[in-house]
Amino acid sequence: MEWKKFRIGLRTTKSAIAVMLCILIFHFTTGEKPMIAAVAAIFALRQDLNTSVSFGKSRIIGNSLGGGLALFYFFVKAYFPDEFLAEVILVPLLVALCIAISNGIDNNTGIVSAISTLLLITLNIPEGESLLYILSRVFETFVGTFIAIALNFFTSPKPKEQKAEITEDLAVLAAKQDSLRKQLLAVQEQISQQKKK
Repeated sequence: MEWKKFRIGLRTTKSAIAVMLCILIFHFTTGEKPMIAAVAAIFALRQDLNTSVSFGKSRIIGNSLGGGLALFYFFVKAYFPDEFLAEVILVPLLVALCIAISNGIDNNTGIVSAISTLLLITLNIPEGESLLYILSRVFETFVGTFIAIALNFFTSPKPKEQKAEITEDLAVLAAKQDSLRKQLLAVQEQISQQKKK
C-alpha cells in the first residue's frame, strides 16, 4: 500500500465544499434535505472549469429529460389501477426511452444523470405528493450542478498547481502504461509457448 495515494487534492476539497454549500443553501432556504442537489453537484464537479461546464451542460440536458419523463410518469400512473403495476411497467419503459432519446440527441454523457434523475424522482414520490414535489426535485439537480460549476469557476488552479497536477497525472499514466506493456509481453510469451506445444 502506497500512502501517497491517500491524499486530499483540490477536486476532493471542492467536492466536500460543494456538498457543504448544498446543505447550507437548502437549510436556510427550504429547510429540506439536499440529497439530490448534493449528488448532482458531485456528478457535475470535474477537474477544471471547461470540463465542468461541458459536463454540466450535458447533465442539465439529462436532468431536464429525466425530470420531464418523471412528470410524464406522475400523470400516467394515475390511470393504472395499482401503483406497483404502474411502477413495474412504466419505470423500465421510461428508462429505455430515456436512453433512446439521449442517444438520439447525442447526449451520451448525460444518460446516467437523466436516468438518475428519473429514478430518484419516480421511485421516491411519497404518497399523495403533487406536481410541485417533482418540480422541486428537478430544481435541486440544477442547483447542485450550478454549485459545481461555480466552485470550479472560483477555484481554478494556478498555472504552477496545474502543471504539478499534469506532471503527477503523466507519471501515473506512464506507470500504468509500463504495467500494461509487461502484461502484454507476458500474454504474448504464453501464446508463443502454446504454439510451440
